[in-house]
Amino acid sequence: MFRLLLVLVGVAGGLQIGDHIGRDSLAPLAFVTVFALLSYVVGGVLGRLFDEGLRQAISRLRDMPPAEVFAGSLVGTTGLLLGLAFGLAVVALVHSTVGYPAAAVLAWVLCAGGVRLGVAKGKEIVRAAGLGHLADRPSAALDGALLVDTSALLDRQLVALGMSGLLAGGIVVPRFVLDEAHTLADGPELPTARRARGGLESLEAVHRAGVPVRVEEAEVPQCAETGAKVLVLARRLHVRIATCSADVADQAAEAGVDVVNLRRLSADLAPHHPPGERLVIDLVKVGRQPRQAVGYLPDGDMVVVNDAEHLVGRRDVAVVVSGTRPTSQGLLLFARLEQPVMAVAGEAG
Repeated sequence: MFRLLLVLVGVAGGLQIGDHIGRDSLAPLAFVTVFALLSYVVGGVLGRLFDEGLRQAISRLRDMPPAEVFAGSLVGTTGLLLGLAFGLAVVALVHSTVGYPAAAVLAWVLCAGGVRLGVAKGKEIVRAAGLGHLADRPSAALDGALLVDTSALLDRQLVALGMSGLLAGGIVVPRFVLDEAHTLADGPELPTARRARGGLESLEAVHRAGVPVRVEEAEVPQCAETGAKVLVLARRLHVRIATCSADVADQAAEAGVDVVNLRRLSADLAPHHPPGERLVIDLVKVGRQPRQAVGYLPDGDMVVVNDAEHLVGRRDVAVVVSGTRPTSQGLLLFARLEQPVMAVAGEAG
């Protein structure tokens, strides 16, 4: 449609120029043809740019809270009207040839500034207008819900919160998060695959325990990373984010989105494994340092066992905790074999 309108404008312009040059010659036909072709080419390029810009604008408007849309429209329109009124008054007094362009520029600047101000201060403006009850009002179905990203879905704290009755508002799981978790569960990284399968099983267990679980099918095509998609979706649904990613937590805080950092909660509430505690684990791989072996607790925490490389692949190995250290991936435990002499003897036998 945009291209057709531009072609019609080009035909009309070419016809007028051709008639001005010589109505009895071939000039009108030549100018109509040239202007129509140019308008067709330019209209195609501008039309695609216009459509892409319109799609992005609609997507951004859909993701913006209603308070920001209302305030941006109100303040922007006010700025436009003030700019036109002031600019036209100056034109009437000055009588300059640049008066109308200057008035248009002034109106555009005030309108753009008003839109930015309204979007930035949307909640405050809506409340000042007496419409605070409409500002970012969450859906009743999602009131108190947590929107989980992939890191939260794979974390043991989510099921602990659900089983403790602390997720009465329910859990919202985006479809793209579920798809990523299934991909990780089928991946070659054994520890990550184990955590992903455990997270999916925990989600089912929480749902069976009576916690409302909603799978959100909405897509966020303008974002490539899962964390950015979750942020956009949280603003759209007006819900809190549950994450174990420090980056996502920081980005959510900067964007003004409420966030529950499960990793920090885990560090505050994690059970203390004191030195001397006995654990039974499977040793699945060699550690980074010589003679070390690595195993995992059922909740996914890593256990590094000294002088146990010869037992890699052995199941149900008894170890004794010698120390712990919190990391971004959870709690890291250091341990030694409970009976190193007997373990070596058994290996030799």
